[in-house]
Amino acid sequence: MTTVSDETSNAVPAEPDPDAAPDAVVTDADGNDVTSEEAAATDSTDEDAAEGVGKEPADDTVDSARTDPGPTETEGAGETDETGTPDADVAGSADEAIDDSEIEAAGDDEQTAETVEAVEVDHADDDTDDAVATDIEATEDNDDPTDDIAADDQTVDADDAVVPASAATQLDPDDDTWWKAAIFYQIYPRSFSDLDGDGVGDLAGVIDKLGYLELLGVDALWLSPIMRSPMADHGYDVSDPRDIDPIFGDLARFDELIAEAHERSIRVTMDLVPNHTSDQHPWFVEALAAEPGSSERARYIFRDGRGDDGDEPPNNWQSIFGGPAWTRVPDPDGTPGQWYLHIFAAEQPDLNWENPEVFDDLEKTLRFWLDRGVDGFRIDVAHGMAKPADLPDMDLESAGLLQNDDDDPRFNNYAVHDIHRKIRKVLDEYPGAANVGEIWVDDNERFAEYLRPDELHLGFNFRLAKATFDTESIRDAIENSLEAVLSVSGVPTWTLSNHDVDREVSRYGRIAATPAGADPADVDVESSDTDIDLGILRARAMLLVELALPGTVFIYNGAELGLPNADLPDGALQDPVWERSGHTERGRDACRVPLPWEGVEPPFGFSSNPDTWLPMPASWTRFTVEAQLEDIGSTLSLYRQAIEMRYERPEFEGDTVEWYGAPDGCLAFRRSVGHLTCALNTGDVPVPLPPGEILLTSYPLIDGQLAPNSAAWLV
Repeated sequence: MTTVSDETSNAVPAEPDPDAAPDAVVTDADGNDVTSEEAAATDSTDEDAAEGVGKEPADDTVDSARTDPGPTETEGAGETDETGTPDADVAGSADEAIDDSEIEAAGDDEQTAETVEAVEVDHADDDTDDAVATDIEATEDNDDPTDDIAADDQTVDADDAVVPASAATQLDPDDDTWWKAAIFYQIYPRSFSDLDGDGVGDLAGVIDKLGYLELLGVDALWLSPIMRSPMADHGYDVSDPRDIDPIFGDLARFDELIAEAHERSIRVTMDLVPNHTSDQHPWFVEALAAEPGSSERARYIFRDGRGDDGDEPPNNWQSIFGGPAWTRVPDPDGTPGQWYLHIFAAEQPDLNWENPEVFDDLEKTLRFWLDRGVDGFRIDVAHGMAKPADLPDMDLESAGLLQNDDDDPRFNNYAVHDIHRKIRKVLDEYPGAANVGEIWVDDNERFAEYLRPDELHLGFNFRLAKATFDTESIRDAIENSLEAVLSVSGVPTWTLSNHDVDREVSRYGRIAATPAGADPADVDVESSDTDIDLGILRARAMLLVELALPGTVFIYNGAELGLPNADLPDGALQDPVWERSGHTERGRDACRVPLPWEGVEPPFGFSSNPDTWLPMPASWTRFTVEAQLEDIGSTLSLYRQAIEMRYERPEFEGDTVEWYGAPDGCLAFRRSVGHLTCALNTGDVPVPLPPGEILLTSYPLIDGQLAPNSAAWLV
């Protein structure tokens, strides 16, 4: 990683050539779009003003910018409430949010759920770089072109939708580097959109919302598991890896999804779960019926117990979900027999990757989906498949629910790299396909091993999601993430949340409720009085930080709406962590609640069935797509603007970043080639900005200065 010392005089970017790039559009104090040049005439500050974010400070003037500006005036669109949160995020009624548009009910005998119609973005001749002004075209079936999100029955008969596997290919076999700067959108299918009315999301719902995803501007979808499963862990317990679970649809519907996504230039990647199977997988059923030492049991990790009667587990390993990682089963004659290993729930027995049958079967699975046009895979527990032969005891003091460290014998054993090399050989036969591994490895050298040219294309990195909202933690996460891939010329990845991590709004908002002297990372979101408005401000700022960085970005569905964790009653919790922890850990359900699409009460257009698989908070009216779609100050609009700029502006070029001086509570960096500057203010007072034209801010400027808990892009 290339950096510039905080003490180096040449760290501040030179004033940009006004002829070098299109004039950016910003928002003036009256909410009108003006050019950066016009805005500069209004917002320019005295040359002798205090030191600003990103401006190289003199030796003793670092804190000079942090003066109390007194009463503030908000520049830009949107009024503020008492907390300083723009009204843009507190979405009003549908009539206010979407001018002259309304949600029309649509349905037929098979489909009654209200839907958001597929919409298309017209990027032609867009010289203003203003995503808010993007034309939203109605689809052909929409009788009223002024209805931006009218309902429409887009269901296609399954028999007509089948794409023969032999005819399907990846989106663009000639492009084998698309993943290096892509934006992936993770869909948790149960919670995205339900079209069959059973309260659980499905593939038809995903198809129905492809227009929305095209409007958002993402490159690829990542589908959490949709294979056949008893759903003990909501799909991460697979009983048939080469079929679609009926709760989501069938193979015909999946082929339809691939075809329609590719038609919109959106790639589709799938979750792959190679570490374990369901206990209802035919292999495991056969293993339970077979004798110890049989070929059927050799596909899994069965061991005799310790102690005189074998009544103690083979070692002291604990499940990631809580409780022992071993379960004893009876022998075929009914007497107490061997134990089998399950790093997760008892319904998820670990496979024995030393058995060649295991990879042979995985190869069939890989080819099955790749032949249907899948563009790649996200590999679940990519660091956990290989187990040490002697199965040594673990350090129980360092173990915790849903986590592991680098010395944990359950994970990151070196033999796992041979497995990834075999997987990569298969993917290399399908040009245009790529894979990303879930790798919970902290050591940079060991993390980089997974990204060698013959292993994973990408490694899912959680450092930024684990960082607290302070400059030291954020900068450390960025520097470590870049250094982790540098040695193998790998591509960094960034995310702020996913289906296993508390939503960023709740994480960043909890700090307001942190007791004095406590570490914010140790405060439970569910038990704290999270400041949602503060969390939204900080999440918006971190979005600009994330998208300003080189590499690949993963967005978890609902993050673009500013969703917080949901406050769920105990009786609604379904995560196996809740039961296995003895009701001491609430698990991950709070970040998996269905998305709100439209309307003013649950289920908010997610389903025609009010009894959704997890209950939806009545307070989510402000977060619906309907409320935010045409509100230029909404979180959804910020995502659209930021994503579009990231693709269209040349200033986002460069594989590294350069750091330079900033006041306490602030940080600033720029891309090494394009020289886009990103400034972040985590403090509680406004600060001057570095020189340059403003492209985008996460919150309106205050007296021409960067507001607290906000970020800005400059060129």
